[in-house]
Amino acid sequence: MTELEALKFFQTPDHPCSYLPSEQATTVFADPDAIIDTQLYTQLSQLGFRRSGAHIYRPYCHACTACIPVRIPVSAFAAKRRHQRVLMRNQALTKHRLAPHNSDEIWMLYERYINHRHSDGDMFPADREQFVSFLVTGRPEAFFTEYRLGEQLIAVAVSDQLDDGLSAIYTFFDPDHAARSLGTLAILDLMQQTNAAALPYLYLGYWIEASDKMRYKGDFRPQERLMSTGWQQIP
Repeated sequence: MTELEALKFFQTPDHPCSYLPSEQATTVFADPDAIIDTQLYTQLSQLGFRRSGAHIYRPYCHACTACIPVRIPVSAFAAKRRHQRVLMRNQALTKHRLAPHNSDEIWMLYERYINHRHSDGDMFPADREQFVSFLVTGRPEAFFTEYRLGEQLIAVAVSDQLDDGLSAIYTFFDPDHAARSLGTLAILDLMQQTNAAALPYLYLGYWIEASDKMRYKGDFRPQERLMSTGWQQIP
């Protein structure tokens, strides 16, 4: 029996969907007490699972299939003109890759982002303990990419290093710099990091066509979407 076959999963009761308010959601979690190494975590990602804090999960909704896992085959990605404009707009930024940490600087950026951009969500108001469990202490594969304008920290991308690529977990940024399209910049940069590591995929999580917050993931093409028959390329 393989590690994947031996892994236990637990299903939640129905609960309100975070992305589609009219829907009820059900979530399946990998056993939180199991030892999940990078190889097994990669296999779970290939099956459409995602990470939130220390929990590895995927939607398991009975009447809805709106959440579609997507990944970018980075060597085939073709940047559109608007992507090139984002890169040009942010040429002055510097970036640093480092281990997750709970500094006051990063916390204050996260707090501003949540309180300004997601005041209608279940993460509001921002809480430091929740921030640490969500983004700092979850997995040993995690790393931060910081983006700075001069000395000012304006964005942080949280990612995991898998065996077959990177997994984009969460990005937060200074609301005063929203015009820079820093979320898009982070995805473009993570694709470059994935390519530089000679790895094939950047996992973006779930594309949800009916959700304004998740629809943007369909903008990066070609991409692969996990359907009932396996990963299918979308040109």
